[in-house]
Amino acid sequence: QVQLVESGGGLVQAGGSLRLSCAASISSFSISAMGWYRQTPGTQRELVSSITSGGSTNYADSVKGRFTISRDRAKNTMYLQMNNLQPGDTAVYYCSARILSNSYWGQGTQVTVSS
Repeated sequence: QVQLVESGGGLVQAGGSLRLSCAASISSFSISAMGWYRQTPGTQRELVSSITSGGSTNYADSVKGRFTISRDRAKNTMYLQMNNLQPGDTAVYYCSARILSNSYWGQGTQVTVSS
């Protein structure tokens, strides 16, 4: 069973920064791609950023230039550095990993940005 554990969420003022972490219970070399998603009440989960096993990255337009995704394969951990946070970034952030044809999800971590 693959487990993903997010951490690093919290309350921050607008303009502040947070760094989310996602620790995987298996070797990252087994994971083809990982991503960060976010969701607010009553809305669909949306992709924030993703990174492939080859290191290619993708970002939602709303976070380009502010968020940076990265992976530390030795630690089986993925990160999301979030800078210049805005109230619109408030959401539950989920980590996702794709292994073969299966997708796995973490439990989510709350990010709240106050104005």
